[in-house]
Amino acid sequence: MTTDGTFVIGTRASQLALWQSNHIRDRLLAERPGLAITLERISTRGDEIQDRPLAAIGRNSLFVAEIEEALRARRIRLAVHSAKDLPSTLGDAFTIAAYTERADPRDALISKAGPLTALPHGARVGTSSPRRACQLKALRPDLVCLDIRGNVDTRLAKLDRGDYDAIVLAAAGLARLGWDGVVTEYLDPDRMLPAVAQGILAVETHAEDTEAQALCAALDHLPSRRCAEAERAFLAAMGAGCNAPLAGFATITGDTLTMTALVGAPDGRLVRVHRAGAVDDAIAIGRATADALVGSGGATLLAEALAAGTSHA
Repeated sequence: MTTDGTFVIGTRASQLALWQSNHIRDRLLAERPGLAITLERISTRGDEIQDRPLAAIGRNSLFVAEIEEALRARRIRLAVHSAKDLPSTLGDAFTIAAYTERADPRDALISKAGPLTALPHGARVGTSSPRRACQLKALRPDLVCLDIRGNVDTRLAKLDRGDYDAIVLAAAGLARLGWDGVVTEYLDPDRMLPAVAQGILAVETHAEDTEAQALCAALDHLPSRRCAEAERAFLAAMGAGCNAPLAGFATITGDTLTMTALVGAPDGRLVRVHRAGAVDDAIAIGRATADALVGSGGATLLAEALAAGTSHA
């Protein structure tokens, strides 16, 4: 806490990030009424550089590093992230105190021309994610995937003025902002595998801040934590951080966790694998999935994609 007893949450300043941080604040207040909580808006490198594609500046930690510096300096006590924005491994100074219950993990297509199958030949699709781009090309090789930057409202405005024929965004973010009504089509994981930890919020604390960790314990959703652990272990084992067109998605049925992952190339070639095991072995399953992907030719495809300068979202 600060000297006046206020509990400070660090957040990016985008509309979605503020919604997410206010959501965590409200949940903490429900657990501990009367707690003084404020938000500190922190500008990140990813927010500040808008004139270049993410692939050109390197996506890893772009939306996290400055917030973690505030956490390291104890200027803030908590950091709220979209878990998919986190690097695949954290520094020793930090820990994830809570993973919230996963919201809709799917991607969503927004278009005035109808669903994916109805887009005109050569349609321009805006996405800053090579993960999405390679899967779109696998479904529709004729599509032209173009980089798009900006917050959700900015991207929707670019679509409205005709810069793109369609855009793809995370369904969870649209729902959180109350904009799910603009969705033309939800892309299920069998067609568009989500990003690692998509739909989950991560509450990060300093590793030594046991008080903050105890405060956040009630927010932690164990099934979502296990899925995030498996997916993040997969990403870390691939050794590419957030700089590759990789996708990983875990689901839990009973005591079994099933993991599906893929790596793609810009032209739409994909390698996809599945692994399953006990829920409590989530991290091991994630690593085994990476091994299976590498052994199925994924390493070659990944190297090719990285050489082409792609970047994962």
